[in-house]
This record gives sequence, C-alpha cells and structure tokens, in this order.
Amino acid sequence: MLKTITPRLADIEDEIADLMAAREKPSGVIKLTLSDHALDSVVWPKLKPMLAAYPEISVEFSLDSSFRNIVEEGFDAGVRLGESIEKDMIAVRIGPDWRLIAVASPSYFAECGVPDHPQDLLRHNCINMRHITAGGLYAWEFERDGQPLRVRVDGQLTFNNSYAMIDTAVAGLGIAYIPENIVEAQLKAGTLVQALDDWSPYFEGYFLYYPSRRQNRPVFRILADALRFRPPFST
Repeated sequence: MLKTITPRLADIEDEIADLMAAREKPSGVIKLTLSDHALDSVVWPKLKPMLAAYPEISVEFSLDSSFRNIVEEGFDAGVRLGESIEKDMIAVRIGPDWRLIAVASPSYFAECGVPDHPQDLLRHNCINMRHITAGGLYAWEFERDGQPLRVRVDGQLTFNNSYAMIDTAVAGLGIAYIPENIVEAQLKAGTLVQALDDWSPYFEGYFLYYPSRRQNRPVFRILADALRFRPPFST
C-alpha cells in the first residue's frame, strides 16, 4: 500500500510546485507610447524574445511621434530621444546614437544638383515632416565643427511619418531627411543617394522613460531589462 501511495505523493508535490511556479510567473499589461521608428529599429527586435519567454506579459503599443504625458494618459512608459525626456522621469537607455540624413534619387540630383551646404536646400523641393504635438513643420537640424544650424525647408509634400517619405524620395519627388538606418537598403541599391554627410550629426539614442513607481512592478522590470542598451564590447 505504501509503495503505491509514495509515488503519488511525489506526483502531488511536483504538481504543487508547478502550480506555485505558474503563480509566480510575471503577468500583466504594459502600455507604451513610442514612434514607429523606435518600435521598428530598437523596441520590437528586443521584445520578441522576451514575449516568447513570458507569454503572460502583454504589451499595448501606441504609435505616434508626439510628446505624450504618460501619467495623465495612462501609459506605463514611453520611448523617446534622450534630449526630449522630462527631468522628473527615470530614463533607461535602450538604443545607440543615430542620425538623420538627407537623401534623394540619383535622377533628382542629376536634374536639380546636389546641395553642398544646408542653406542650399532652400532652392530644392524638400519633403517635409510635421510634428503632431507642436503642429509645426520640422526644421532640419544640422551641425558641423560644433556649430548647429537649422533650416526650414519647403516642398510639395509633407508627412508625419518617416517611412512614408522613402518611396517619394525614390520616385524623385524631392530630398528627404530621414533616419539613416531605415534607408540602408535603398542606399546600398543606389536608388537613393546621400548628401550633406558632414553636416548630419548623431542624436542621443532612444530611452525608455517612466515615473518612479512603475519600476517596482516585476513585469515592468522584466521589460526594462529586456530593452536596456548593452553596447558591444570593443576588441
């Protein structure tokens, strides 16, 4: 009798341990506000393995380029460039520095010329970006030898999304100023050509920012650790 009961007791103990482990698995929903570029270039590649490892963690994304009040609007955290984060927020770096570059099709540059100085853009058909929050058009930011320069360009087309500019630039409709990493394929293929390289500065990369009380949630700590930027070791 004892021989038949003992294995069953062991099975029950294993089942109880499994139940306790299941109960201890982090679960919950995290709401993030971020741009499409931040999601595509930094956040999603890091969250895919995390979500596979923690199936009880859910993430809700709100994609826009505006500056949201994450506390008032019910977000757990946001992702923005380091220079634009409020001072009362905790910020964790999640990505490397990156830059915007001026690009156009070879046919456009052949017809209209290649700008040698940012001020030359005033004579070109430029593809504008409108920031939803501020409502105004983005003034293209350049820098060389430590001297910043902003140029307010003009053109036929205006978008509020960098990815939408790629096809229009490839089609020869003007010069776009967009993140370098989203046009690597077009630059390699030669369908886009870069200009003003020595005027294109690097920006401080993306940060996860949030109010201090969020960091105590186990589910949030897992997400923040998954996104944390870990620079490659130098050789």
